[in-house]
Amino acid sequence: MGATRRSCQQAKTANRRELAVERAAKKDAVEALNGLFKATSVAVVAHYSGLTVAQMQKLRMQMKQAGASVKVSKNRLAKIALEGTDVVAIGSLLKGPTVIATSNDPVAAPKVAIEFAKTNEQFVILGGSMGKTVLDINGVKALAALPSLDELRGKIVGLLVAPATKIAQLTTAPASKLARVVQAYASKSEAA
Repeated sequence: MGATRRSCQQAKTANRRELAVERAAKKDAVEALNGLFKATSVAVVAHYSGLTVAQMQKLRMQMKQAGASVKVSKNRLAKIALEGTDVVAIGSLLKGPTVIATSNDPVAAPKVAIEFAKTNEQFVILGGSMGKTVLDINGVKALAALPSLDELRGKIVGLLVAPATKIAQLTTAPASKLARVVQAYASKSEAA
């Protein structure tokens, strides 16, 4: 009888240690998510029930290429991590099997999420948040339709370079016309 009691006590002690480790892991997960939510400018929440592992890997890869990230977390832990962040409003969307896509570029995560949802029916976008602004599905679609920061930077550089190119063309045009006239006279005098 003493051996049984000892084994029960050992099991209780081991269980307490496991709970302490589990609590520490949960605390670390909440802190990591909180840091992510504080650093992000946009978050998109979607249901992913029914997606295969390969489809989730494809989503993660596409998000990574766009400069965004995807997190799957327990909703209760994610709600705790949202406290004190700008994207706290997405807490009401965290019901069921949810995935949270985040990015610093306000267009990257919504654009990839919308494109992925077009080809995968099981990926259902619920909404999101851009800073303190709550977005419904239409808001996420509107963000996805905007050009990304890199595209905007390219357009601005193009606008800045265009006048310089035109000035260079204008300054070289008279010289090239003069060269053509001289060449024409040279050709004419050689022919005569």
